[in-house]
Amino acid sequence: MTTIALVDDDRNILSSLSMALEQEGFHVRTYSDGVTALSALQATPPSLAILDIKMPRMDGHEVLKRLRQSSDLPVIFLTSKDDEIDEVVGLSLGADDYITKPFSQRTLLQRVRAVLRRAEARSAPPGAGGPREVMVRGKLVLDQQRHSCTWDGKDVQLTVTEFLILQSLAQRPGIVKSRDNLMDTAYDDQVYVDDRTIDSHIKRLRKKFKQVDDSFDSIQTLYGVGYKYVEV
Repeated sequence: MTTIALVDDDRNILSSLSMALEQEGFHVRTYSDGVTALSALQATPPSLAILDIKMPRMDGHEVLKRLRQSSDLPVIFLTSKDDEIDEVVGLSLGADDYITKPFSQRTLLQRVRAVLRRAEARSAPPGAGGPREVMVRGKLVLDQQRHSCTWDGKDVQLTVTEFLILQSLAQRPGIVKSRDNLMDTAYDDQVYVDDRTIDSHIKRLRKKFKQVDDSFDSIQTLYGVGYKYVEV
C-alpha cells in the first residue's frame, strides 16, 4: 500500500485530508510539527510527503532542506500564504509541487497521483518495462529506469519533476521548448501550474549542474519563447 506522510500543525486539516487519502486507498501517517516529521521521514521514508510550510519547531522549508541532503523523496508543499516567494523557495529547495490553501480535496488527490506517477521510475527495477533507456547528450547522461543523472561523470541528484523537464529539453538539443510544452511533460493534464513554476524548476536545475561544473550553460533561455538544451 502506498504510504503518504502528512505534516501540518492544523489538526482539522490532518483529520480531513487523512480521511480523504485513506478513502482513496492510501496509508497515511500524520505529524503535527517539523522536527518530529523530519525524524520519521528519515527513519522510515514514505512514498510521498505533504508538508505545510508554516509549522512550529521547524517549518516546511527547513524540513525539506534537511531532507534533500540525503533523500529525493517526492514532496508536495501546502501553503496558506499568498506571497509567491514561498512557492519559489519551496521549488528551489527541491519540492515537486505546491498547493495554496484553501484547496479542494479533489485538487490535492489529483496532485498526489500526478507526483506519484512521476516517481514510479525511481522504484522500477533495472530491466522492468522493456529495454533500459539511457540518453547521452554530450556530457549529460540520463538513465530513465534508474532515475539517475550524471554530468561529465559526476552525479547530479534530481527530483522527478526536474528529471522530466531536463529529459524533455535534452531529447532534441537546440530545439526550443515553450513553458507550456514543459508543463505538459512534467505535470498531469488535470494539474494547473503557472509559468513561474517552470521557471523555478529551471533555476534549480541550473544551480544543481553548476555545483558540479561552474561553467555549465547547456540550459539556455530564449526570452518570451522558452528554453532549449545545448549539447556540449
